[in-house]
Amino acid sequence: MAQLWGGRFTKETDEHVKRFNASISFDSRLASQDIEGSMAHVCMLGKQGILTKDEMKQIASALKDIRAGLESGDLVITDDYEDIHSFVEAKLIERTGDTGKKLHTGRSRNDQVALDMRLYTRRHVREMDWLLIKLLEVLLSVMENNQETYMPGFTHLQKAQPVTLAHHTGAFFEMFRRDRDRLHDLYARMNYCPLGAGALAGTTYPLDRDYTAYLMRFTAPTRNSMDSVSDRDYLIEYLSALSMIMMHLSRYCEEIILWNSNEYQFVEIDDSYSTGSSIMPQKKNPDIAELIRGKTGRVYGSLMSMLTTMKGLPLAYNKDMQEDKEVVFDAMDTAVNCVVLFTGMMETMKFRPERMEASAKNGFTNATDAADYLVGHGIPFRDAHEIIGKMVLFCINKGIGLDDMSLEEYQTFSECFGEDIYSAISMKNCVERRITKGAPGTRAMQEEIAECHAYLEEQWQVPGHSADK
Repeated sequence: MAQLWGGRFTKETDEHVKRFNASISFDSRLASQDIEGSMAHVCMLGKQGILTKDEMKQIASALKDIRAGLESGDLVITDDYEDIHSFVEAKLIERTGDTGKKLHTGRSRNDQVALDMRLYTRRHVREMDWLLIKLLEVLLSVMENNQETYMPGFTHLQKAQPVTLAHHTGAFFEMFRRDRDRLHDLYARMNYCPLGAGALAGTTYPLDRDYTAYLMRFTAPTRNSMDSVSDRDYLIEYLSALSMIMMHLSRYCEEIILWNSNEYQFVEIDDSYSTGSSIMPQKKNPDIAELIRGKTGRVYGSLMSMLTTMKGLPLAYNKDMQEDKEVVFDAMDTAVNCVVLFTGMMETMKFRPERMEASAKNGFTNATDAADYLVGHGIPFRDAHEIIGKMVLFCINKGIGLDDMSLEEYQTFSECFGEDIYSAISMKNCVERRITKGAPGTRAMQEEIAECHAYLEEQWQVPGHSADK
């Protein structure tokens, strides 16, 4: 196994220790970032006169060759190396000889791995943001097409008041909008370059840290060299943001699972996002929604793992920090897959408006509007509330809804009821009269949808001097 150290040691490392210590099996995905950081570092070394222009060009050319080989598949990363950094440096030295050994001047593996992980996470934050935009576009389409799809709104999983599918979906639009806000805030805090911090105390070489930060589109260099190599706050914060995204996905999946059941029949999940039973031929299972709900715990676990790893570490770098990569990579992969699959499931899922409206009617969701009707006829709300409560009990005993009562039956509870009660408690009017900002009424929903369109048309201005490609 190729190593970047060894002069201090007189004995070979135990093979089991080598395998236990190695990270190449999982940090190989940082190859692109490692080369990007090395390119910036060597350019800065050349600019500062620490390397000659010829040395700089030779190393830069070899790094480009290594990157091309990895991209084409001609160059394969193997577990003969301790980590991705030793792999890249070994391949560089193979191509340039002693010149390649000068790349590490003024740099430690501590600030190198800190940089690679920031570059990788920064790219992933941008990717997740783009995926959330695609999801929000699908949700907005559902909102636009279902402004008159009436359904029960719930509290305590009990039918409460009538809303529309547009309004219900808009609630999740807000959740994922906040998720994007968290990503943007995180990006601004993490977009500082640790390269040049060395092992923990900087270096005696005249490095230009502002220049390397500029080359890699960071806002600026990090401010403290000890914090630079030991900081994993941004990973914990990103895992927290991913956990929130997964929580929102899981909440919606829980509803879809319920809505897909025979008892609700609000939706039909497309065949391409469902599975069957090996023994029961009639089954069509919401497995994707269930798996997303289940994988939420997996991302939560990654967050707890990172918090636990970091809680007792003294400054500065400790090998414990190598444990960040596997859990973070797993959480990143899991969250990306779940957002992509959820978006596809939502895009292909069919809603059943007739079932939704029937459920709203059969659940006394218009009871509050019936009480408001009596208030409009001069009855105090508390008295109206009691009258409608008695009417609901009457309907339950008869197995009917408020819409099914005769006018004579209405008037046995209050003489204030007239023929217009039926219009007052229709699903359409119950919704339309809810006119406050954020409510499900048509005007309020149209304003919300217009604002959502304007929001999605805005471009995220990435901190730093240029967009992160």
